[in-house]
Amino acid sequence: MQFRRLRVPDAFEFTPRAFPDDRGLFTAPFQEDAFREAAGHPLRLGQSNHSVSRRGTIRGIHFADTPPGQAKYVYCANGSLLDVIVDVRAGSPTFGQWDAVTLDAGRYNAVYLAEGLGHGFIALEDDTAMAYLCSEPYNPGGEHGITPLDPALDLPWPSDIAHVLSEKDRNAPTLAEAQEQGLLPAYDDCVAYYDKLRSAH
Repeated sequence: MQFRRLRVPDAFEFTPRAFPDDRGLFTAPFQEDAFREAAGHPLRLGQSNHSVSRRGTIRGIHFADTPPGQAKYVYCANGSLLDVIVDVRAGSPTFGQWDAVTLDAGRYNAVYLAEGLGHGFIALEDDTAMAYLCSEPYNPGGEHGITPLDPALDLPWPSDIAHVLSEKDRNAPTLAEAQEQGLLPAYDDCVAYYDKLRSAH
């Protein structure tokens, strides 16, 4: 498995080998050795999630209070999607910057985003299935979001697709408003938590 660091620190893309034959295809979207080499610690698994979305559906941008936060390892099990990772960590040198990676069921590539980073995606096809491994269980009281339509972020949602959003995501605050409201994770707290994860292994 190959991996590369993304522009936003503490985020990676992983690309596994696929083995097609006359029966179909086999691949391993998550591999512990490659993950540990990239992140410096094993992935704690607190919950696995699976969503199916019609073309144009945008989910996000979501993040969680850190610590403990909720790291995510994401791949596309069917269809294709544009995955977006936003640095929402207040005080980060790359605060407000983002990465966008196309994930699809042809390559089964994956992205990992550490605790404290924001995450969202848009489905590029009907019946797009997204699977993700989460480091912590869902914690409603610690979950937050910013609007994926924040004009200051100018996220690269395709303009030729009608966008479908939940009311919650559409009405979420902008990044600047979330910062003013004290909702964002602190960069220093996130880095201290990453160091704790690495030192434990």
